[in-house]
Amino acid sequence: MPNGEKPVVKCSVSNCHYWGEKNVCKADLIMIDIDQHATASYREEYAGETFDTDHQDAARSSASTCCHTFKPKSKSS
Repeated sequence: MPNGEKPVVKCSVSNCHYWGEKNVCKADLIMIDIDQHATASYREEYAGETFDTDHQDAARSSASTCCHTFKPKSKSS
């Protein structure tokens, strides 16, 4: 991306803290992993924080991936 622009990330999980208007993700950082690691417990699961992972995997399709950035909306949101 030129000049450090962030890509637009669309998400349909409306109960996520980072979910914004027109399904645009408002997170500063997004952690995505393959389903094989879906139950992994990372040190942080919040956008803008460093994730404790350095493994690399290959996904066969988008359906075999999962987003670890998800954080439920607070009840007051």
